[in-house]
Amino acid sequence: MDLGLKDKVYVVTGATRGLGFAAARELAADGARVLVSGRGEESVAAAVAALDTLGGPGTAHGLVADNADPETAGRLPATAVARFGRLDGVLISVGGPQAGPVATTPEEAWRDAFESVFLGALRIARAAADVLGEGGVIGFVLSSSVRQPIPGLGISNGLRPGLAMAAKSLADELGPRGIRVVGLLPARIDTDRVRELDALGGDADAARKRNSAAIPLGRYGTPEEFGRAAAFLLSPAASYLTGVMLPVDGGALRTL
Repeated sequence: MDLGLKDKVYVVTGATRGLGFAAARELAADGARVLVSGRGEESVAAAVAALDTLGGPGTAHGLVADNADPETAGRLPATAVARFGRLDGVLISVGGPQAGPVATTPEEAWRDAFESVFLGALRIARAAADVLGEGGVIGFVLSSSVRQPIPGLGISNGLRPGLAMAAKSLADELGPRGIRVVGLLPARIDTDRVRELDALGGDADAARKRNSAAIPLGRYGTPEEFGRAAAFLLSPAASYLTGVMLPVDGGALRTL
């Protein structure tokens, strides 16, 4: 199936590694052009080089930016339009917030996460909405914690559901303009972040085995599997999907 991504232009934040890079890679592989952002100059340059190798010279452009910086929201769509001449969508991905229980995680960690995970993402979505036209799409990389709390991830359990509801509201607000808003709910995808979480208890292998046993498919997902799901949701092939929160979890969520 042709997803209709050729020559479309997308911004993907947090795209130097993990789920953000996986999504950017699948977009580029299907012919899209991608502006990738991240906080480190070297990692951004490496991501751009990898995407250009995949899609050809000029496929990607990089921007060093932090989602928590209020100026980032305006810079992202403006840079995409200046570089590629258009903007068709954004995928807002951020690193996972500090692990820890609700009761003892420091207040400062909550504030920092709110700036990047929640408010930073919302700023970017609103700035993109000002630029996008009919057929545009705003995607959020959220977490399975939107529907089911994850032990030991109090901040994620607190902030992700609120951002998902803001995204649902934004879908209502932007729908009359023909702009879609979607979310992805990854669970155990085999990224550096998930491996770090598995190691917190002192035995990463045991944690992986235990978590895999709770997944109906019996294994962790791959970044490529997540990236393909993201590319589809962002593509014109998903033109009648908005306000949806798609679990990418191997069936792990026990809710509808």
